[in-house]
Amino acid sequence: MEKRLVVANIGMKFGMCHVEGAMSYGAEIAAICDSNEENLRFAGERYGIPEEKRFTDYMDIVNNKDIDVVTVAIPDQQHVKVSCDLLRSGKHVLCEKPLALTREDLEKIIKVADESGSKFMVGQICRFTPAFEKAKEIIDTGTIGEIYFIESEYAHDYMKLCDDWRADPKRHGVIGGGCHAVDLIRWLAGNPQEVFAYGTHKLLPMVEYDDATIAVMKFGENVAGKVFVSTGCKRDYTMRTVIYGTKGTIICDNTSPAMTLFVTDEDGVTQEPQTIDVEVNNHNAAREFEVFADAIINNKPVATDAREGAKTVEVCLSIVESSKTGKPVKPNYNF
Repeated sequence: MEKRLVVANIGMKFGMCHVEGAMSYGAEIAAICDSNEENLRFAGERYGIPEEKRFTDYMDIVNNKDIDVVTVAIPDQQHVKVSCDLLRSGKHVLCEKPLALTREDLEKIIKVADESGSKFMVGQICRFTPAFEKAKEIIDTGTIGEIYFIESEYAHDYMKLCDDWRADPKRHGVIGGGCHAVDLIRWLAGNPQEVFAYGTHKLLPMVEYDDATIAVMKFGENVAGKVFVSTGCKRDYTMRTVIYGTKGTIICDNTSPAMTLFVTDEDGVTQEPQTIDVEVNNHNAAREFEVFADAIINNKPVATDAREGAKTVEVCLSIVESSKTGKPVKPNYNF
């Protein structure tokens, strides 16, 4: 009989979806943790988790030898210490994006993950969003030919969300939120070889960093791209993404029940657009946990491991550097 995974979830403000993901898989929830007792109480009551399984100190999870897997959904600044402590204790860890906020911390967590022998996954959730999964499938089948331009955006108004950890200058909007769009285009088109960016700051007076940034990118094999990040935009949240190929175009996002596909006929003439219905699930934690559990149980590699998460942050750091210096930057993927 296949072993039932024993899971703990840290961070109940943003991590309740991870509790649901583990529960939908059939895992045993051995513990939930949050330093905020009200968040902890709310989650415990919502999911029927008794008080003896609720903890305010994550070290109670680190020291519990019965726990196999831990999800980490806490402020970005805390990812490295908490994840490293868990890895050193022999736990498999699913850590929310972005992996870390500095190059030094990225290298630290990669080293610990390598030495631990445990599975480590970065929660790059866009790779599990139904519309984006469908776009990847269409691209991989060659339906739209070769990509020559790709663009994505992270548009999310932080005006009422910007608490202290989000306002931290190290957590630039491109790194904290824009990493979604950056990771998505890396997944679909590969690693950008050079980025150039401009930023503006007109919307969020409580932060020091630019609240809108546009980055253009050069990829290999005659491919270009663009990422737009706005953390103060006055509109609904969206990650509208367009992939232009030599034989067609895909238009999709993470909040709409349909995506649009243009393809050409054998003479190269663009046909009427096709509408493809998709599930709206922009935080598909159930699918994410299923993939991670499969990697653990069947000893498979994790696609979004520490190095993959680090490469996404490296592109984000390069965008921030370029917007500050006014010069193009080549990301360093040597981790």
